Amino acid sequence: MANLKEIRTRIASVKSTRQITSAMKMVSAAKLKKTQDTVIHLRPYAGKLHHILFNINQSIEQDEENIYARKDDPEKVLIVSITSNKGLCGAFNANVTKRVSALINEEYIKKYDEDHIEIFSIGKKGTETYKSKGFNLLGYNNDILDDLSFTKALPLIEDIMHRYVKREFDKVMLVYNRFKNAAVQVLSVDSYLPIEIPENIKPNESFDFIFEPTKEYIVKELIPKSLKIQFYEAILESLAAEHGARMTAMHKATDNATSLLRELQLKYNKARQAAITNEILEIVGGAEALSK
Repeated sequence: MANLKEIRTRIASVKSTRQITSAMKMVSAAKLKKTQDTVIHLRPYAGKLHHILFNINQSIEQDEENIYARKDDPEKVLIVSITSNKGLCGAFNANVTKRVSALINEEYIKKYDEDHIEIFSIGKKGTETYKSKGFNLLGYNNDILDDLSFTKALPLIEDIMHRYVKREFDKVMLVYNRFKNAAVQVLSVDSYLPIEIPENIKPNESFDFIFEPTKEYIVKELIPKSLKIQFYEAILESLAAEHGARMTAMHKATDNATSLLRELQLKYNKARQAAITNEILEIVGGAEALSK
């Protein structure tokens, strides 16, 4: 009977776990719908603005005119890692931290040894990983992901852009998961600063712009605005991807719990049947002994 008690305890535990994972799946699905709508509406605007930004950058050739398109070899590099504050989302966070580590080891190991590579972490899970592994962590901002908005993200974005303008860094890269659908997240490594030619745009596609009111105004207003939108879009993409990854992970966990419950119930029924059979045999054996 002790065995039956253990099985009943495990069944109750799995049922409780299934309730939790099912509830988390529904919560993530609701959050995903809201974030996904925001991402889908932002993408066309951000994409067109970035396309215009590239063409303006092609028209402004002098480095002193466009401080966001320096062409000298980068000496100091900042890697901005975007993860999540919470776990239970599969390999979502591990993919980003592993990619950051691989990026340093494969492309910037010499600069890292010279302390010319630093990481800025957005997301508690990434921050914990980089601290535990001893990476050069410039700083972190985990609160930005709670109730994310452009206004809330703006101070951080402006600070990183200001550090680049002041030449504290010569290159800024973004490593994050881009949202594709609820089940698929695409790991992305984007060169944020300086402005570089996107792979889907050919160099000869630049246009001869007429700058109004002035070229200086465009450099000071339009280019920074586009860069801010680009950075915010990356955070928003990561947030949508996080909800999708967690919803998928919790869906699989719920299915696994259901499958395990069926196995445990079958095991319990067999054990209970065996126990009842043993009791009957004992009663029959006792009755036969008394009859003799």
